[in-house]
Amino acid sequence: MKTDNTLSAGAPAMETAIAAHAVVVYILRLYIAGLSPRSARAISNIRKICEEHLEGRYDLDVVDISQQPGQAQIEQIIAAPTLVKKWPLPARRFVGDMSRSERIVLGLDLREAVEKTVSARRAEMPCL
Repeated sequence: MKTDNTLSAGAPAMETAIAAHAVVVYILRLYIAGLSPRSARAISNIRKICEEHLEGRYDLDVVDISQQPGQAQIEQIIAAPTLVKKWPLPARRFVGDMSRSERIVLGLDLREAVEKTVSARRAEMPCL
């Protein structure tokens, strides 16, 4: 009996192609302490960063540690606001109002986004 090996021979290439086009969804959790102006800024800033650099590829969960102190204890949150990148690994933490967007983008390992931003800024600069 003759078997068709063309499908099995192409399987590794197909898996590689699928992996290359797989969409990575970032799982982020922002811990805030009440509805303070600092918390509101952090929420606004991280949403803006996510929409700009991760459009449709992120899941952001906002946890108010004054309402859910157990969550803060489990994650060992000692300051708020704190953003925790759960996925993709490695996990990372960012503390503050998330206003330093370039630092957040770098920390989220979105280098291509940072390179685009730097290129755009260079293009905007007048030549001397």
